[in-house]
Amino acid sequence: MSQIAIFSGSSHPDLAAQICAELGVPLLPTRVKRFSNDCIEVQLQANCREQDVFLIQTLSAPVQDHLVELLLMLDAARGASAARITAVIPHYAYARSDKKDAPRISIGGRMVADLLQTAGANRVLTMTLHSPQVHGFFSVPVDHLHALGELAEYFGRYEMGNAVVVSPDLGNAKNAAAFAKRLGVPVAAGAKERISDSEVRITAIIGEVEGRDVIVLDDEIASGGSMVELLRHLRQHGARSVRIACTHGIFANDAIGRLAAEPDVLEIVCTDTLPIAAARRHPKLTVLSIAPALAEAMRRINSGESVSTLFHAEQPAPTVTRLRA
Repeated sequence: MSQIAIFSGSSHPDLAAQICAELGVPLLPTRVKRFSNDCIEVQLQANCREQDVFLIQTLSAPVQDHLVELLLMLDAARGASAARITAVIPHYAYARSDKKDAPRISIGGRMVADLLQTAGANRVLTMTLHSPQVHGFFSVPVDHLHALGELAEYFGRYEMGNAVVVSPDLGNAKNAAAFAKRLGVPVAAGAKERISDSEVRITAIIGEVEGRDVIVLDDEIASGGSMVELLRHLRQHGARSVRIACTHGIFANDAIGRLAAEPDVLEIVCTDTLPIAAARRHPKLTVLSIAPALAEAMRRINSGESVSTLFHAEQPAPTVTRLRA
């Protein structure tokens, strides 16, 4: 087992601390300084020479600040002669910019992938990319995890005899089907057309939801516009109750309150790939930890073991073997 050094940016230090606690290694200090001209300077305040370095930085708001901070951390680790540098990005925000769907438009998902490699990343560890093709934007190895195991373990405590998993759109139907298989329930999907960043139109529900307890599965929730539109259709089709599940809880503006105010929404469940301030929490919101999954993937990367077994549908939630500091 090679020597490991784990640093965190400023976007989600609590998650980084949980990961290090799972692994039994210290979270090494990072100093981030902002100059009077608004430029950022990063210093990794521990030895990196010939170390297996992991830099944990989720791309939460302000995304641009946290992205530049991560790029500077990568550059600092490369300049300090790290043996290998893995960027651990629980939420890769630019994954939604994955295609040219208008004239003269940028494809941010690919550009940011190039920036990460140029800055010094030898490997990327991320979770639940918005679309599978984003994986192909990277020319360095990418370990792409998902949170279906954590979500299925949580929802498995409920009586599933009358449940159905619903995907808000056909693009996420494959993940919804895998999630439904874990729970042993049927799957349905909405036929969705995106009008703008915060506005969608759902024209039909494909599958049976009448009289059923619905679990809506999506990769992320930002403004909540898709969910509100889907909830309207589920109501029209006679769904009995709704629980909402996602990996990335962006919850822009008052999205949590907006969804929680819907009378048939019993619960909103997300993971902690993004920080959610205490002031934004709601009694209907449940946040699951993905620190064990990320920690186990990092341990396997460090020790040269297969990470792909964490992808298997039948794989239980990981039990982390602690590393030596």
